[in-house]
Amino acid sequence: MKAIIYRKYGPPDVLHLAEVEKPVPKDGEVLIKVYASTVNRTDCGFLRADPWIVRFFNGFAKPKNAILGSEFAGQIEAIGKGATSFGVGDRVFGFSGATFGAHAEYIVMHEEAPLTTIPQTMSYEEAAPSLEGSHYALCDIRAARIQKGQRILIYGATGAIGSAAVQLVRHIGAEITAVCGTKNVALVKSLGADKVIDYEKEDFTNDTDTYDVVFDAVGKSSFGTCRPLLKPRGIYLSTDLGSLAQNPFLALATPLFGKKRVLFPLPTLSKKDVVFIKELMEAGKFRPVIDRRYPLEEIANAYRYVETGQKTGNVVITVARDVRA
Repeated sequence: MKAIIYRKYGPPDVLHLAEVEKPVPKDGEVLIKVYASTVNRTDCGFLRADPWIVRFFNGFAKPKNAILGSEFAGQIEAIGKGATSFGVGDRVFGFSGATFGAHAEYIVMHEEAPLTTIPQTMSYEEAAPSLEGSHYALCDIRAARIQKGQRILIYGATGAIGSAAVQLVRHIGAEITAVCGTKNVALVKSLGADKVIDYEKEDFTNDTDTYDVVFDAVGKSSFGTCRPLLKPRGIYLSTDLGSLAQNPFLALATPLFGKKRVLFPLPTLSKKDVVFIKELMEAGKFRPVIDRRYPLEEIANAYRYVETGQKTGNVVITVARDVRA
């Protein structure tokens, strides 16, 4: 099968298209023909081993997982012994964040992994980008115990995580202030923001409102700069380690020295969570935002674009053409 592989850490130039062995499903597994995947911040981090801590998970000298890609949508082609949750021909989408492998024509997943069927009205390219950003957002929202009626500020509201966070917080019923650039103000309002701060025109840290939670979905702020925005028992969340990897340490220290605190939960995604996201999509309460699409053969350009930090929502990779479309 065709796959995009990398044998050493580095820039997008180290990626290349290759023929590799097609996987075979083991007991309890399913073989999925991939139609669409994505390139996201996590892929870029693992490509370059940046931050360096990535090497603890993916190999110090060279990557142990040669095929990146954590989101995918495709069709079940074969079923391993004992697997009963899916049938051949089922259209599915899922998340392979622990092992990657979605930048390829085929991927194998256990039937109990974060995997479920695609809503009937969605295409493969629409379903593929629905989990990477939303699972980070969902993890932080749950950790902060965001509730109806609270006031939440979301910085970086147009990335994969931020655009998902706006919609998930809106579903809960909290009041949302979103921070984004001029061109995306209308988009963020359409996703459910009550108030939008255009960072190109004003500094969001000068906002006179205070919040129960400040959620930095792009990792470009700090607890120190956002602390004045927090209510007396407010919570600061960031999707990034922060300068000098401060956020995990602040998550341990701030509960000891004050009422305002930092949370830095480790993201997880279960099959139950994927089903929850699917139900929101079916109900019209969540939709992944898509910026650009690239064919598999041009994936290096997709990485280059994501690395600019200017993408809106998600960048989709078309692996195979859906003949039904």
